[in-house]
Amino acid sequence: MLYYIKKYPVSLAIILLVIYLSFFKPPKTELDTIPNIDKVVHLCMYFGMSGMLWLEFLRAHKEDCAPLWHAWIWALLCPVLFSGAVELLQEYCTTYRGGDWMDFAANNTGAVLVSLVAYFVVRPRMMRK
Repeated sequence: MLYYIKKYPVSLAIILLVIYLSFFKPPKTELDTIPNIDKVVHLCMYFGMSGMLWLEFLRAHKEDCAPLWHAWIWALLCPVLFSGAVELLQEYCTTYRGGDWMDFAANNTGAVLVSLVAYFVVRPRMMRK
């Protein structure tokens, strides 16, 4: 466990932040009048979480040539499964939050977008150095 805390400290902090943001009761603000603002927030949360997982994986495994499929599992598949679990927990374990399929789609869109950017843009640049 200490290995993961040393290798992925920012990713773990972001995961804890996403958990907090997923289960706290948000206050009412004027931003609530903007249509689909929550979908943009979901996309950004999972874009950031998956993106940081990619960055820390690529940074941590520059020299040891870890298989790239590990990154696809930990930086794409795990956030997708995590978001599904969070949406189910919101639906069945809270009274003030509801699970939403469109939130799940926004979460997955963020994770997929950043995975494509990380694989095709960031990875070649980091491996070149």
